[in-house]
Amino acid sequence: MQERTTLKRTLKPHWVWAIALGSSIGWGAFVQPTNWMETAGPLGVMIGFAIGGLLMMIIAISYGFLIKKFPVSGGEFAYAYIGLGRTHAFISGWFLTLGYTCIVALNASAFALMFKYVFPTILENFYMYEVAGWDVYGMEIILASLALAIFCYFNIRGGSLSGSMQFVFVAIMIVGVVLITFFIGINPGSGMENVQPVFPTDKTAIAAILSIVAIAPWAFVGFDNVPQVAEEFNFSSSKAFRLIIFAIIFAVAIYCFMVLATAMAAPWEDVAGAGHLWGTAHVVEQTLGTMGVVILVIALAMGIFTGLNGFIISTSRLLFAMSRAKFIPAAFSKLHDKYKTPYISIIFTVVISMVAPWFGRQALTWVVDMSSVGVTIAYFYTCFTAYAIFRWKKDSHYNSSKHVVAPMKKFFALLGVISSISFLGLLLIPGSPAFLGIQSRIALAVWIVLGIIFYLSKHRDYKKIPEKEMNYLILGEEKIVIKDED
Repeated sequence: MQERTTLKRTLKPHWVWAIALGSSIGWGAFVQPTNWMETAGPLGVMIGFAIGGLLMMIIAISYGFLIKKFPVSGGEFAYAYIGLGRTHAFISGWFLTLGYTCIVALNASAFALMFKYVFPTILENFYMYEVAGWDVYGMEIILASLALAIFCYFNIRGGSLSGSMQFVFVAIMIVGVVLITFFIGINPGSGMENVQPVFPTDKTAIAAILSIVAIAPWAFVGFDNVPQVAEEFNFSSSKAFRLIIFAIIFAVAIYCFMVLATAMAAPWEDVAGAGHLWGTAHVVEQTLGTMGVVILVIALAMGIFTGLNGFIISTSRLLFAMSRAKFIPAAFSKLHDKYKTPYISIIFTVVISMVAPWFGRQALTWVVDMSSVGVTIAYFYTCFTAYAIFRWKKDSHYNSSKHVVAPMKKFFALLGVISSISFLGLLLIPGSPAFLGIQSRIALAVWIVLGIIFYLSKHRDYKKIPEKEMNYLILGEEKIVIKDED
């Protein structure tokens, strides 16, 4: 049996919390509030995110248990293998790779978009062509690529550097959100009267809220980066669940604060209907002046940096785990001689992400929208695996090495399964308020076809590896053993 490559244990608890929170927030909290309010109204957005956060916490119960029992790189890839075997592990890993890589690319694109608002004369240089109504400029590609290259270097240098940077970025981002909300709240021209009506007049409150709940897998994707780095914890894996919960709570608060601040600053219906490139920045500038925009831009930059950093970390660890299990080429699990990081996986993630800005932001959002499906599938596998492990009681099917008697956790795992299926339904069922557009469905179909082709080409290789060796490569143990501690 081959020697199993492992990663260094360098990540501290507050760094892991920052990876989860910073990855969850990204750019959306600062750029999208006016778009969300146009869809659901201020109260609809806040209630939708609160419900979405609660559903994520239910799903996080299964994550917390599996991270504690199996603290290995790969996360949902490993959990799908435990619950349903090699084929489903591949499916989970395939969709997650796409979802994570798209979010890296979108954050890099958001960095260029920030410059388009703050320094339009700089960004709008070297016009190249138009894709789906979006003008592609050479300077936009250069800025996005530069940001990706910088974070590629930081990640290759090691988990300690990227983890500590993530915490600093998150701290600055939180301070920025609090300052913006506070200063707008005390401004004489702001007020709760601007928040009216709390729901759009053209749809019911329930439809408005559901349209936001449906994007929860996208809005909170990032807490599931925690299992991707579990192998690098320098603390007990039993703390992972608490770190995830705290990250989700902070994420809900940041989303709600930014929506409330944007709505209080000016009548939200007027702002949402005005078609501003960046509605939140417009109202902040009108209310607080240049200093307000500076605070907002700094907070946005930190959100973008945490998204870039967090998802480069998680994507590279997922590729590392899949490579270690022989699902993809061995080069992806090769470690840097000096820094002991999966540098080829990091470089691959960044290079693929550098391709995206060439296709324009609108085309990229189609792919990102459908990547919510992949993230939700990963949630399903995690909750299903936890549900299969938990038992209501010691019955004829109970096995002390494979099961844990935990009826309450089994109930929550079941709720997680139902929530995941519900999210998929909202995204895939025609007539749903969050039904994917035709472009996103085409992108999803293309990715599925590519996955089938790749799987069939590697299927025989997977089958040749004995079960004990596969267990060892993915989990570090020749047998899947789950000790009942209750």
